[in-house]
Amino acid sequence: MCGIVGYIGEKEAQPVLLSGLKRLEYRGYDSCGMVIYLNNKNSLSVRKLPGKIKSLELLLKQKPLSGTIGIGHCRWATHGAPNQINAHPHLDCNAEIALVHNGIIENYVQLKNELIKKGHKFRSQTDTEVVVHLIEEFYQNSTLEEATRKALLKLKGSFAIGVISSREPDKLIGARLDSPLVVGVGRNENFLASDVPALLDVTKEVIFLDDGELAVLTKDKINIYNLSGEPVRKAVTHIGWDISQAQKQGWPHFMLKEINEQPKVLEEILGHKTKSGKEKICFEELKLSREQLAVINNIHIIACGTAYHAGLVGKYILEKICRKPVAVDLASEFRYRDPLVNKDTLVIAISQSGETADTLAAAREAKAKGALVLTICNVLGSSLVRLSDGVIYTYAGPEIGVASTKAYTAQLAILYLFAFYLADILQVIRQEAVAKLIEALKSCPRLQEEVLKNQNAIKAIARRHSHFGSFLFLGRNVNYPSALEGALKLKEISYIPAEGYAAGEMKHGPIALIDEYRAVVCIAPESKIYEKMVSNIQEIRSRHGRIIAIVTDGDEKIKGLTKEVIYIPKIDEFFSPLIVALPLQLLAYHIAIKRGCDVDQPRNLAKSVTVE
Repeated sequence: MCGIVGYIGEKEAQPVLLSGLKRLEYRGYDSCGMVIYLNNKNSLSVRKLPGKIKSLELLLKQKPLSGTIGIGHCRWATHGAPNQINAHPHLDCNAEIALVHNGIIENYVQLKNELIKKGHKFRSQTDTEVVVHLIEEFYQNSTLEEATRKALLKLKGSFAIGVISSREPDKLIGARLDSPLVVGVGRNENFLASDVPALLDVTKEVIFLDDGELAVLTKDKINIYNLSGEPVRKAVTHIGWDISQAQKQGWPHFMLKEINEQPKVLEEILGHKTKSGKEKICFEELKLSREQLAVINNIHIIACGTAYHAGLVGKYILEKICRKPVAVDLASEFRYRDPLVNKDTLVIAISQSGETADTLAAAREAKAKGALVLTICNVLGSSLVRLSDGVIYTYAGPEIGVASTKAYTAQLAILYLFAFYLADILQVIRQEAVAKLIEALKSCPRLQEEVLKNQNAIKAIARRHSHFGSFLFLGRNVNYPSALEGALKLKEISYIPAEGYAAGEMKHGPIALIDEYRAVVCIAPESKIYEKMVSNIQEIRSRHGRIIAIVTDGDEKIKGLTKEVIYIPKIDEFFSPLIVALPLQLLAYHIAIKRGCDVDQPRNLAKSVTVE
């Protein structure tokens, strides 16, 4: 992994590929490159190197490539160090075929040994290189698409690939299995990309490839086949996103822009999912009938990372409102533990990208056991969406920062709305009560705006604490997951070790860590367990821990215990995770900036984790 772009048409390919790669930077990477077929030399020419795309751009200014077909890649290293040799694209022995690849080839060692015995020369330590040599092996008396198809049948693992050949410079091949790939449809030109944002400035019309599909692109035509070689009919999808949504628009970082977009995103979700005046919830794309949902006995939520924390909040929400038992699993654990789900189980899979490998595998496991699978996702037509029985889109727009912010609160908003919707179906709550809950939820965008007006105060607190070597985040009840998410945000972008803990568990271990060298973030808004949090703060204070408290406006008790207080507006504890998330995100952001970290592209992380 991590990012693929491809172009065939009448324009110069280099600027198109470079622009697409820049729009895929958010996915995380450690090397990059491209290859273009040079018409005047009837050959493939490669430029690749470790490091950032700006370095590739500089290299291309010094040694430009001229041609109308090419493929590009930004790599997040799996097999082999992030260096020039291991960077993509990779070539076959005769430098006639070039390939880029996302995913992992699990049987590459066996294949490599077989190919070496046949005389193939390998240059890199990657698993990817075996694929281009396999294509070469089948390319003796065959077309490029047929050689590629036969090669892919030999692979075990996951892949999205782009392939070109100097022998057939009028073709661009793409194929996928368990790793996303999108075909962009143009006029006198066509495109490949691993994600839609790479294409937004060149086309809004796309074809989402499914697993086991291979696309053959010329400048005028797109043909799609399965791996048996049979033609496949595919619909073209129009993307409603505007290119400006994937640009910084004057903000210093995508992460800060996306933090500040949250009130608007929440407002749009509520406007799109609720019927004005009637205070009813409408999920137009859900596909699951009220009859199907009425008979469920239990709910499982599966997700990874930030989406998992949203799922933990969802447990509190769904159990309180719907009175059904809810289990929350890390998707990577769910898929391997023989989970107890059946036809009476609703499995809710949460993923920003809809391409998270572990969540996809867990959803397949759930479906195999007969469970009903509902996906909460931000990406139209993603793999998880196509796998599921039903879907609720978050419509948060493209999220470019690797550390999720607006996608997280959008997922929370959908979980609240779905809980209200399901409770009505299960007849465990009156319609009048649902209307009151929706009205309360509709106040949250305004309350988020109030938090954002206080950014300078949060920035000042962050700067005063940026030197601490470790952080502890404490929360209770519905804000215990908020503590986990706050710790994750700080770890992701500042590289400071941080732990999130249920505050009631502090005395069962973490209290041993507290001293004047550790900062402790206490999430203590007005709630039924407020006094319990005050007791925790007293315990931390007596051990000289440096306390940052997130409290409700007007709180004087905690203000007397610590100077470092972040105020949020008064809100019912039930909805407070939607508000608490913002100061936690801002705290992490400003600490990371003070430490000189790359907040949009933190080291070693990828936006869409498409391999195990």
